[in-house]
Amino acid sequence: MTKLALFGAGGKMGMRLTRNLLTSDFDVTYVEVSDAGRSRAKETHGVTCVTPDEAIVDAEVVVLAVPDTAIGAVARDIVPKLKSGTMVVCLDAAAPFANHLPERADITYFVTHPCHPPIFNDEATPEGRADHFGGIAAQQGVVNALMQGPEEHYALGEKVAKTIYAPVARSHRVTVEQMAYLEPGLSETVCASLLVVMREAMDEVIKTGVSYDCARDFLLGHMNILGAVIFDEVKGGQFSDACNKAIEFGKPMLMRDDWKKVFDFEEIKASIIRIT
Repeated sequence: MTKLALFGAGGKMGMRLTRNLLTSDFDVTYVEVSDAGRSRAKETHGVTCVTPDEAIVDAEVVVLAVPDTAIGAVARDIVPKLKSGTMVVCLDAAAPFANHLPERADITYFVTHPCHPPIFNDEATPEGRADHFGGIAAQQGVVNALMQGPEEHYALGEKVAKTIYAPVARSHRVTVEQMAYLEPGLSETVCASLLVVMREAMDEVIKTGVSYDCARDFLLGHMNILGAVIFDEVKGGQFSDACNKAIEFGKPMLMRDDWKKVFDFEEIKASIIRIT
């Protein structure tokens, strides 16, 4: 059995990962520095957390389920103590992209991140339909990057990813730089911002006297059909002439002409530095 040490086991992400690791074929040791986190891990999953130095003894894989702002400090503490060939897994590209991982040529750095269950899916169970984050019952994709290390280590990193984010429908290989374009670029800077604007727009309509339920039903229903056409879920789908005309005049009102600058490399880099 591959020996795996999970750091941050009592945190929000660590608790999610622990649920899946408990039924895996990994030999897992759990680490949590906070008293509250250790209690949570024990009460919820029945696991006893150990010290970092205990956990990394003979560890073949170390998973850092800690906040982006803490990864640098945690990595600087444990990486020098790891045996040669150990794989360190990060769950987000931000800290690796920002060079917060210590330089050490004889270990592997692997980065993985969930896509989360898609809006368009065929989940057949109530549990699957209610699993919006993923890692419980709904199928999702994952993206992986072998930042450094031997090529044969990719398979091990992908196995870890498919275990902690299970059930996994698709696994995509990217570079760390490409992962940074996906997040924060695509998912947060663009998607989250536009969704917040859509919610604010719904609230403006409610101010006119339309009920919350009515406005929400109307918006989410149109998000469904419009999204299905735009993202190729409905093959050959087309908008009405009126809808196309509304987009033609609406987009310049909502978006700056130079909005795609958010994907300039320097802006992606600056965005990541801001959050780490």
